[in-house]
Order: sequence, then C-alpha cells, then structure tokens
Amino acid sequence: MAIDNETVKRVAFLSRLKIEDSKIEAAKEEFNKILNWVEELNEVNTDEVEPLISVNETTLRLREDKVTDGNYQEAILANAPDKEYDYFAVPKVVE
Repeated sequence: MAIDNETVKRVAFLSRLKIEDSKIEAAKEEFNKILNWVEELNEVNTDEVEPLISVNETTLRLREDKVTDGNYQEAILANAPDKEYDYFAVPKVVE
C-alpha cells in the first residue's frame, strides 16, 4: 500500500496537523516508510507466542494497610492563621 499526496493531506486534516505544501512529499515518504515497517512486522510468525499482559514478570509485594500516624489535629491547627470548629478557615472565594 502506498500513500499519495491527497492521502497525506487527508491524514493531516483528520489529525489536525499543519503540513506545508513544500513538506508534503517528505511526509509522504515518511508515511510510506512507516507502512513498509508495519508490513515487515506482519511477516513475523507469532503463532506460538502468548500475548503479554505486561513486560514485567514481577509481582508487587503487598503490605498490610494500617494507620501509623494521625490524631495530630491540634498540632496541625496550631499553625493555622484562622480556624473554626476544628477546621481551617479560609476566605470566601465564590459570591
């Protein structure tokens, strides 16, 4: 399959790319190289190759979820410039 100038313009339009008229020929050559490479990939025999879910075969170590920190509400609010009902008070931003 070969790409012509009209196809390059159509692909450029559909992908919202601006390709100058002077660069259409170069883009056509690039598209044709890409298509040739894909054709080469299609020739590879993958009949006995299982599809990959991930390229990493390792499994992540799991840890127990437990709370190790907290209950510092007073210490945190001590740094607040303004607080109300044990929460940070901030200026109103929406009328």
